[in-house]
Amino acid sequence: MLHGLDQRTTFIYAPVQKGLALVEDKLRSLAETETSPVQPLLQYVTDAGGKRVRPAVTLLAAQFHPHDESRPVIMASAVELLHLATLIHDDTVDNSAMRRGRATVSNTWSPHVAVLFGDYVFATSATFVCDTRNIRVIRRFSETIMELASGQLMEYFTAFDAVQARDLYNDRIYRKTASLFCTASESGAVLGEAPEREVQALRDYGYNIGMAFQVGDDLLDFQGDASDLGKPVGSDLLNGVLTLPTIMLLERYPHDNLVQALFQDPTNEVKLQKVVDVINDSTILPDCEQVVLDYCDKAMLALQTLPDCDAKRSLLELADYVIDRRR
Repeated sequence: MLHGLDQRTTFIYAPVQKGLALVEDKLRSLAETETSPVQPLLQYVTDAGGKRVRPAVTLLAAQFHPHDESRPVIMASAVELLHLATLIHDDTVDNSAMRRGRATVSNTWSPHVAVLFGDYVFATSATFVCDTRNIRVIRRFSETIMELASGQLMEYFTAFDAVQARDLYNDRIYRKTASLFCTASESGAVLGEAPEREVQALRDYGYNIGMAFQVGDDLLDFQGDASDLGKPVGSDLLNGVLTLPTIMLLERYPHDNLVQALFQDPTNEVKLQKVVDVINDSTILPDCEQVVLDYCDKAMLALQTLPDCDAKRSLLELADYVIDRRR
């Protein structure tokens, strides 16, 4: 079930509509065939739907040359399962009560159940990848699981530490978000039998789109409305997580460290509001928007040498869409 699609995203997905329907069928079938007690958990997370951006990227990246269409569908399903597994674990680690307007698995069942179920979904995604019978793709998928886990560990061990370089932030958001976009685009290209130079171009596209997505999501922590976000504005800060806006704040005001003051008193709503107000009243958010734009420009540039086709136009439109959703 694809939720939240507007006319524009429907257009972007048009070349792979059939493949995405098959991905939905595979996820639904998985939930229907598993036995209790896993079945209701799978049903719960697959019914939540979503925009399925990562499987769409996988399928679009496979569309440039004639190929066996079944294998990219298997891979796209695995990519979405891996994404769901990371959400289950992230919500548990973050003690999040809501996700996409619904109670999280950890909130509905328990954190212990959520951890075990997240592990189950991770393992299930790996069995799907094995069905592609492509060693390169299997290895890349395994590396991605390592990157996702290390990114979460990096976030945990650097929480409430205001002495961080931007390079550390870039590494963390690559691991937590962009790595899966890289894998989606690279594996789609490999299974779509693209030549190596096109595989690398599509991987570069996935990296830049993934980085743009995460920076854009980080901005929502300051720009969004609490009722729309499903969490308080500034909740990343409350959890001790430094994102690009707060890093820019630290870089510009190193001697008036509002973030460190908040970290020393994290329940102080006045200090939190002061950080949010200073960021909103400065040029920090427009400068972060420019970072999103730069990543999207690099993503579109990576596609220049690829053959012209509907899939290429969709990938270009997706990059443009990421830019526009920030405006």
